[in-house]
Amino acid sequence: MKLDTSDAQICTDIEALTTGPDVELDHREEEELFVPPLNFAMVDIGIFRSGFPESANFSFLRSLDLRSIIYLCPEPYPESNSEFLKLNGIRLFQFGIEMCKEPFVNIPDEAIREALKIVLDVRNHPVLIHCKRGKHRTGCGVGCLRKLQRWCLSSIFDEYQRFAGAKARVSDQRFIELFDVSSLKNMPMTFTCLRR
Repeated sequence: MKLDTSDAQICTDIEALTTGPDVELDHREEEELFVPPLNFAMVDIGIFRSGFPESANFSFLRSLDLRSIIYLCPEPYPESNSEFLKLNGIRLFQFGIEMCKEPFVNIPDEAIREALKIVLDVRNHPVLIHCKRGKHRTGCGVGCLRKLQRWCLSSIFDEYQRFAGAKARVSDQRFIELFDVSSLKNMPMTFTCLRR
């Protein structure tokens, strides 16, 4: 079938109406961007890890339907993040682990142990574990969880190094290796994501 010039003009006008710059802007404003935090990854069903979430990450975090956040830094949680947690019914568990670059400074194993108890309690799932960059403190926490899950040390260290990159610390890996999981072994290890 051959279109005459008036039909062709109508098609062009309709196309311009549905694809013009104003229409594209409206579609972009309607779409919600889901931007994960730095170093975001799934650890297990209902358990996630990342660096510090910024306001640009809130839509993404909302999509996870989080119940809890484990924050491994001593600094106070920013007001905007606290407000996000309050609006979304998310509990904050803070363990003020100082950042330690020194090779012989001890990471407080009791803080990691208490954080793991929260991770192991499925009533807190879905849960996000984070520090500043999601590398060292988070890496130690996840590494100790992996040890509890009976991963071999080489696999635990591979995962740690994947997130820490060139800044991997021997002291963190030593901490993971020496971490005693015996007091946590009697806790349930089934990670099933519970819905609210």
